[in-house]
Amino acid sequence: MQKKAEKQRQSSSPQDILKQLYRTMLRIRLFEEKTAELVQKNEILCPSHLYIGQEAVATGVSASLRKDDYVFSTHRSHGHYIAKGGDLNALMAELYGKVTGCSRGRGGSMHLSSPEVGFIGSSAIVAGSIPLAVGAALAFSLRKQDRVSVAFFGDGAVNEGTWYESMNIAGLRKLPVIFVCENNLYSTHMPVSECLADTDIHRKAETFGMSGYRIDGNNVIEVYETAKKAIDAARRGEGPALIECMTYRWRGHVGPNYDIEKGLRSKEELDEWIAKCPIDRLEKQLLQQGLLTASEIQRIRSELKKAVDDSAVYAKKSPYPDEKTLLDNVFKES
Repeated sequence: MQKKAEKQRQSSSPQDILKQLYRTMLRIRLFEEKTAELVQKNEILCPSHLYIGQEAVATGVSASLRKDDYVFSTHRSHGHYIAKGGDLNALMAELYGKVTGCSRGRGGSMHLSSPEVGFIGSSAIVAGSIPLAVGAALAFSLRKQDRVSVAFFGDGAVNEGTWYESMNIAGLRKLPVIFVCENNLYSTHMPVSECLADTDIHRKAETFGMSGYRIDGNNVIEVYETAKKAIDAARRGEGPALIECMTYRWRGHVGPNYDIEKGLRSKEELDEWIAKCPIDRLEKQLLQQGLLTASEIQRIRSELKKAVDDSAVYAKKSPYPDEKTLLDNVFKES
């Protein structure tokens, strides 16, 4: 079945790919908006870092990956999970801490896992999953497999020593790993210019002998084309790449608010980036090219909204983990 699905993906027309990119971004947006609503109602209590505004990055990169390729994520992980094919019901249940969650209610928003679709895991430790992605790529290389590993991370991760160590070993061994920096201009609440001496992150790739790209992270087509080029090259054994995607998160660092009331950024800056909405940009293109009609877009939106609403119903009805199983899955059992 996997080979059949892969053949279908490879044979998809450019028009089909555009429509699939649109559906994936919209699925992420609607899920995140629902999550924000549930957090505000105190129904979801775990800290939730929302991905609203950055949907084009996860979508464009994952569209060029196979099911058996690996993705490693961050604390802001919902979009990566969904784009890689993770189940919405299992994701929402995890946010509720239910046993039917993708991490069996143990991980919450920041520690998701869905190995069956190649989403190996996310970590709340800044840059913590980057060396794991490199390790997976090393395993692929040693086994002579044409699989690729992707590490998503924010601009703040570039402050961490493990980022440089990971880039170095990946470049040295020409490993099949793609480093995807989602540069949303803020490291938590601090502008990136106040914590990085050199904010041209993509240029650091040259030091490690790999290709580096800076692209419009709100243009899903540009993300898709750049990622495909890098992923295909890595699959051929040509080594890693660093893709710096310039984007912006609409909501605050964590939670449903916008950080404007805290004086951390201006309303003018937020409005400027909202006007660059990646979903609106692609939707306009699809309408102009006649690939979708207004009624078809409304039908897609209704279909995806129902799936998201159903996931919340599923999560609420699911049971919490039994306290007797608290120590289960902590250590590997022989």
